[in-house]
Amino acid sequence: MRRRDFIILVGGTSVALPFIARAQQTQKIPRVGVLWHAGSAEEEAVYLSALRQGLANLGYVEDKNIILENRFPAETPERFNSLAAELVALKVDIFVAVNRLDVLAAQRANATMPVVFIYVPDPVGDKFVASLAHPGGNITGLSNFAYGLAAKRVEYLKAIVPGLARVALLVNPNDKENVRRNIEESQAAAEKLKLVLRPMEVRKPDDIVPAFSQMPSDKIDGVIVSQDGLFFANRQAIADLALSHRLPTITYSRETLEAGALASYGPSSTALFRRAGAYIDKILKGEKPADLPVELPTTFEFLLNRKIAEALGLTLPPTVLATADEVIE
Repeated sequence: MRRRDFIILVGGTSVALPFIARAQQTQKIPRVGVLWHAGSAEEEAVYLSALRQGLANLGYVEDKNIILENRFPAETPERFNSLAAELVALKVDIFVAVNRLDVLAAQRANATMPVVFIYVPDPVGDKFVASLAHPGGNITGLSNFAYGLAAKRVEYLKAIVPGLARVALLVNPNDKENVRRNIEESQAAAEKLKLVLRPMEVRKPDDIVPAFSQMPSDKIDGVIVSQDGLFFANRQAIADLALSHRLPTITYSRETLEAGALASYGPSSTALFRRAGAYIDKILKGEKPADLPVELPTTFEFLLNRKIAEALGLTLPPTVLATADEVIE
């Protein structure tokens, strides 16, 4: 008899039963597929770390009691689809679709498993869920959108640079609905402040340099960066170009600010990724996406970068400094 068996007597007969640990070893470890937008774990390091932290806070240790199958499409449309199909073929227990394009790819791949999104502006408008309170299907998650964000960025940039007159709004037309909302809200705010708003389309990384090269002839004197995965992946290039053209720039997150922008306004992105761990935990414990309300951001950060202000020769107004949640030195 093997050491890892133990013996009990049933009616005077010896019966060998497997050691409990053997049964534990056969327990299935949940597998979570995550479809990102950038091209590597290094590019997504900030958010991947936040997701792991959110899971760790709930007792999940990667490769011990949970497996993350991360896929990185590098903002390439066809790779969204192929990698989504790959995760569906793996029969992951939960499909985490980081942004709107990921959810669309999951739907095209016929993902019938639970889908959790993290960075979707309008899940009701996109018909991913029936309503925020009652999603009603196999999809739920967190939205990164609140009305007024785009307008507030226009207002903050004008407050920082009182002489502002013509502003470029970088948008990615691959996400048509998000672009429409951004332009409409930004345009309305610009008109109130008597600013000229110039939407500039950037579909791929190669479009970024030409967009900035066009700005001098358009007499652009400020830049607003829309919330988009393409702009996150290329945040350093955008910050460097803005600085070289001496253009004050406002972005949407701490991470894009720290690359070298002047200001940012938006919800905490890392907080959203940590919170996604709670959705994964609830679903693994038996709750249904249909019954898990979509969460909207409730806290927002207005951040300033004093070093960039100095490089641009700008003096940050006292009223703006008093409003900022943090001034990065």
